Amino acid sequence: MKAVSGKDEKGNPRHGAFKDHFKNGQVSCEGNFDNGKKVGEWKYYLANGNLKAIGHYEDDQIVGDWQWYRENGELSQTGAFTSDGEKHGIWKRYHTNGQLLDEGEFNKGKKTGLWTSYNNDGEVTKTKTY
Repeated sequence: MKAVSGKDEKGNPRHGAFKDHFKNGQVSCEGNFDNGKKVGEWKYYLANGNLKAIGHYEDDQIVGDWQWYRENGELSQTGAFTSDGEKHGIWKRYHTNGQLLDEGEFNKGKKTGLWTSYNNDGEVTKTKTY
């Protein structure tokens, strides 16, 4: 995801709705700032205009549920973050054909419990317990 400064060109904290663009004019990201900090829902886009990622920020910290997408618009990954920005809860990644690639749980940034990997046909290829 594109790094976006919480300050404008004059060094002042950004506030309110924000959009940034690629050189081709397409929107690269959009969201809101509150006194220079990202808040609420943010969307990131690919240069072709398709959604790349969507999720939330609180006080400039990535939080809550996020989804990431491939260039063709297919879901690539889902997961969530704690208020400290650590991976937490169930995370899933997908093969390019849409089949589940792997899934498991994070607890405060560390893998925990059973993690399962799958092949392109959805068959289990590996399991590991953390």
